[in-house]
Amino acid sequence: MIVKPFAAVRPTASVADQVAALPYDVYDRVEAVAAVDGEPLSFLNIDRPETQFPADVDMYAPEVYAKARELFDARRADGTFVTESAPCFYLYELTMNERSQTGVVACCAIDDYLENVIKKHENTLEKKELDRIRHIDALDAQTGPIFLTYRDSDAIDILVAAVKKTAPLYDFAGEDGVTHRVWRMAAASEETACSQAYAGLVAAFAKVPCAYIADGHHRAASAVKVGLARREANPGYDGTEEFNYFMSVLFPASQLSILAYNRVVRDLNGLTKDEFLNALAGENGPFEIIHKQESQLEPIDKGAVGMYLDREWYGLGVKPEFESSDPVEGLDVSILQEKVLAPILGIGDPRTDGRIEFVGGIRGLRELERKVNRIDASGDGPAVAFAMFPTSIDELLNVADAGRLMPPKSTWFEPKLRSGLFAHLI
Repeated sequence: MIVKPFAAVRPTASVADQVAALPYDVYDRVEAVAAVDGEPLSFLNIDRPETQFPADVDMYAPEVYAKARELFDARRADGTFVTESAPCFYLYELTMNERSQTGVVACCAIDDYLENVIKKHENTLEKKELDRIRHIDALDAQTGPIFLTYRDSDAIDILVAAVKKTAPLYDFAGEDGVTHRVWRMAAASEETACSQAYAGLVAAFAKVPCAYIADGHHRAASAVKVGLARREANPGYDGTEEFNYFMSVLFPASQLSILAYNRVVRDLNGLTKDEFLNALAGENGPFEIIHKQESQLEPIDKGAVGMYLDREWYGLGVKPEFESSDPVEGLDVSILQEKVLAPILGIGDPRTDGRIEFVGGIRGLRELERKVNRIDASGDGPAVAFAMFPTSIDELLNVADAGRLMPPKSTWFEPKLRSGLFAHLI
């Protein structure tokens, strides 16, 4: 696969911690407004420019994207951001709960994406793509790195380890306790390890047969569509233009951790509690109820699901006849979708059905209880929540290798890459 260094727009070291922000899509509009309050340098101001307008302004209006460009230009003009004078690679290390992962920050080719050298495992929604397409077009820059993974490479590991012995460019802890460190690799570096890594990474990645999108399917699809549109607008392009590439961080698969992506359904599709339990775990149901308890119940193995209903937790296990060796059909999230959510609860398309809500595992089981109890109290319920066992990284790679797609919201990666540390001008 192809990787390429780029001349990043990045914050000065003294304000990197103030600029770095969680990805735009982990917030709803109200949460984003609260997050930027009193944080003028936070990149979320640029990533979610509707935060600069009253709540009644359409967040997809042209003036909103124009505001993003205005803020981006202002931060470049006032010295908050600097632009590299020559292309560089970077390393980006994130440490959470004493576990670290280190990725190579580089640009990847949109042709590798189109030719499935960069593999996908998730469908995208057109509305979410259009938002990032407009954002990239307005800024003439990609600002959210795509989270990629690859099967481990000893050659890359050796280069990375040598660079990490040098002094980092950035080193700070976020408000959530996650530590972020960045190293810069230029062609002409005073640090021999950095210049050697700069020269060696292209050759090392050329031997990596493929990469996988771990997180950022919408950002990747949007960057590729902008690149294709600019090719069409510039028929004389030769392939070296920056719009032919998109900014990524590439991590070895062994370093990654996937958390569960849990589900809350607002009602039982007209069923009583007893009718639902019979459909779920009766003679023809896909699950058996292993036990029931009042305290939180987190699944500890594949095929196990924790269910919260009527202020009680149920430990569910998939019946053997409903298990599958198929890379997609055998996923816990697939079994739940195809055997419970669709046929019993009427959630045919979880991407568009307003009755289902997805809750990242980082929020914990208490958040599932809170949501279900609130819905029940409002009279809209009874609601039900499902706590999933996390999809494994091997399952993700196997699905992508098979050219298949997972159900939406199958994986939740932590820690999240911060936005604002790098921007790629196109």
